[in-house]
Amino acid sequence: MTLTALNAAAAAHHHPIRVYYEDTDAGGIVYYANYLKFAERARTEMLRAAGFHHTAMMQGDGLMLAVRRVTADYLRPAKLDDALDVATAVTGLGAATVDLDQSIRREGQELCRVHVTIACVGRDGRPARLPAPLRTALSPIIQS
Repeated sequence: MTLTALNAAAAAHHHPIRVYYEDTDAGGIVYYANYLKFAERARTEMLRAAGFHHTAMMQGDGLMLAVRRVTADYLRPAKLDDALDVATAVTGLGAATVDLDQSIRREGQELCRVHVTIACVGRDGRPARLPAPLRTALSPIIQS
């Protein structure tokens, strides 16, 4: 989904994930920490759809996005071979932060809900303002 499609639909960005053996415990259930990996991949793809690549930000502006805070509610288990959908919605923009709500679903049933705040930091690890083009791209798609 492109940023244009995001704006037109005023909806969350969606990213498909397949559960592989490596994602599960001995019982074939997704290990809890792997939901955070799924959410990270989906956030990265949402930013890529908006035209922002982590490597370009690091090399061009010397800026990185780092997780500042995350909460996760585990509602139902995902299992080996499940096809999942990770929906990511921007819910707020600060001077140096972006708030996102993410929902991991299987066939429409919510399995995990994640709220994350990502912070923009410089190479020295200190907070930095979000790049203006990123703010411009994300502002129209903020959901409440």
